[in-house]
Parts: sequence; C-alpha cells; structure tokens
Amino acid sequence: MKDIIYDFLDYIKLEKNYSDYTEINYEIDLFKYDEYLKAQKLNYLRVKYKNISDFIIYLQKCNYKSTTINRIISTLKSFYGFLEKNHKISTNPFNLVNSLKTPKKLPNYFKYQEFTTMIDTLENTPLDIRNRLILELLLATGIRVSELANIKLIDIDDNDKEIRILGKGNKERIVYYGSYASMALQAYLNSSRKILLKDKESDYLLINNNGNKLTVRGIRLVIDKIVKKSCIKSKVSPHTFRHSFATLMLNEGCNIKSVQELLGHASLSTTGIYTHLTNEEIRREYLKAHPRARN
Repeated sequence: MKDIIYDFLDYIKLEKNYSDYTEINYEIDLFKYDEYLKAQKLNYLRVKYKNISDFIIYLQKCNYKSTTINRIISTLKSFYGFLEKNHKISTNPFNLVNSLKTPKKLPNYFKYQEFTTMIDTLENTPLDIRNRLILELLLATGIRVSELANIKLIDIDDNDKEIRILGKGNKERIVYYGSYASMALQAYLNSSRKILLKDKESDYLLINNNGNKLTVRGIRLVIDKIVKKSCIKSKVSPHTFRHSFATLMLNEGCNIKSVQELLGHASLSTTGIYTHLTNEEIRREYLKAHPRARN
C-alpha cells in the first residue's frame, strides 16, 4: 500500500495543487490507516463498510476528536476516489460513510486594537519592514498563509491595489488592499527586499534572511514571535488573521457574499460561521449597554 499512497500524494500535490500542510495531514492519515489494516490483516482493496465502521470505532477508542476522525474519513474518501478513478477498485466504499457530528466551535479572532499592538512591536529593520507587510497583507486581504507565501511580484497591481491569488484547487481570485498595506509594500520593495535577497533573484514577494522564498513555516514563526512580543490576550495563529478579516468586514456592514468571494470559499455555508461571531458580538454589546438587560 505504501507505493500507492505516495502515488496519491503526488497526485494531490501536482495535479490538485493542494497545500504542503494538507499533503502532510493526508500522509499522516493514510499511514495511520495502513497501520490499522496491517494489524487487522485486511487488504486495502477489499475493505467493506463493516471494516470501515470498526476503524472509526477504533479511532474513537483511541480518544481522537470527532473533527480529527472526520478529517481522516475525508482523506480516505479522496484516496479511494483516486483508486476508483485509476480502476484499482470498482466502487468507493467510503461513499457510504457519513461524517461524525461535531460541536460547533467558533473560530478565534482578535480585536483591531490588538492588531495595532502587534504592529507597534515592529522596528525599522529589514526583517521587521517585511514582517509589517506580512501582518498588513494578512489582515487587509484575508488570504491563507500558503497563498501569501506564494505571491509573486507579477501578481501585484499596486495602482489598483489588488493581488491575483491562486487558491485551493487552482482557483484564481482577486483580493484588494488599502493604503496601509500599500505603504508597507512600497517600504519593503524599496529597501528591505533588496537587502534580504543578498544579490540573488526571486519571483516571489516575501524573502527570508537567506535570500530565498519565505515558506509557510517561516511566516508562522514570524507571527508567533510577534504575538509573544506584543503580549496580547487573544490566541493568535496565522489563520486567526483570516478569521479576524472576515469578522471585521461583516461587523462593518460588508455583505456575506462579498466576504465569501474575498476568502475564496466554495460554499456560502463555510463563510456563514462568521455571522455567528458577529451576532455574538452584538449580543454581548446589547447585554452590556441596555439598562433592562444588565443584571
């Protein structure tokens, strides 16, 4: 099964253009499944619904969260779909499997004041000029960190303040940014990018300290360092910027369909979770302000 797993991973990477992060998760899930099948002496090409049900029960007994189990199910649905497409099996047994019910968990987001606190920790060094651009672009556009890392200079139109983004499944969209991000971009391009390149050449916007493309992991480390230095209370990860962008837009009256387009969500229901965030904010403000609602 090992060889076909790597064939599948090549397929999602090269043909489906899935992110490195997704590929790593798929690899972990598939080898966990392979390990289980070997222990049960099962052939992956001949599994039945009962075998899959037993596997899910096994994961539950191992105390995996329902969200993690659903991710594994999704991985295996894709894997067996690949096998079916390549005529290794006649039907995908995972098409019969439903996802587990999961408790609704609202995504983390930070307040605008917390963002300015993060910005205030940055100095005027080449790296911090780049880091300012990272923060400004993430909040201005709501793009994924993998999309940020893959922005090329040719993708940016600073006259119209827009960036062409290649998202999940090779879907292209346009995102926009404002004057703060534009000033950060010009400061970076006019000074620190040339210093960081160290006489090298690169098509990519963001450059690391060695003159190479800044990776997703590199951006995560940058943000972790800034958050730690700023001592803000909110739990902030790179993806929190995406949640915060959506929340800010909806709070300021942007319609949900526009937010969907800007985020690159395939389904409006995915964007819908942010309305719960804004509604909860409204509820808190109401309880705090209305004289007949306070305790």
